[in-house]
Amino acid sequence: MSSPAPPAVDHLLRLADDELILGWRDSEWTGIAPFLEEDVAFSSIAQTEIGHARAFYELAARELGGTADELAFDRRPEEYRSSPLVELRLVHDWGRTIARHVLYELADAIRIAEVKGSPDPDVAGLGEKIEREEAYHRMHAQMWADRLAESEEGRKRLVAGLEELWPYALGLLEGEARERLTADVAERLPFFTPPEVEPVERGEHVDEWAALWEEMTMVRRSAPGGQW
Repeated sequence: MSSPAPPAVDHLLRLADDELILGWRDSEWTGIAPFLEEDVAFSSIAQTEIGHARAFYELAARELGGTADELAFDRRPEEYRSSPLVELRLVHDWGRTIARHVLYELADAIRIAEVKGSPDPDVAGLGEKIEREEAYHRMHAQMWADRLAESEEGRKRLVAGLEELWPYALGLLEGEARERLTADVAERLPFFTPPEVEPVERGEHVDEWAALWEEMTMVRRSAPGGQW
């Protein structure tokens, strides 16, 4: 995909890329999460996010031609529209992972509401379906945020992660949606005051992205034309 996509399709690609890459990052906790239950929970969340990515890619492919597989795995690293927030490799740091988890889910709830309001019935219908599934992700994220906040050490680690990742979270959204996210975070995380910062915008990829892209696309590049 060398030429810029139309705005509506570009929005679908942003959503798809975020979901795909976050799902991949969440899957890195499989087998090493603090509790066996979280091995299962994060694996399930990762699988669901990747499923949402595929659905968004299919809608984008309908407009661009080609397939969901091509959009997911055949683009060059610089063509992905993902947010830097989802690209960060946070495995082995549970506090930062939960900070990203809760910030992403709160931001994603705002985006899903916008998707549900799309004039395209297929896009709006997909938003309705995703909303039902993402509700469990938000519950899981809030549960862990509350759990960490119960202890002094847990709250310290969580707040440190929230402070570090807050500019990245703002970069998930645009315009007034950022103000809504700030209000939602202040309401859901009363122990954290979102600072005034410059958002880490899309368009630049984090240092860890190149290695992740290599890993994600390795099988596809070794067997061109293979299906998801």
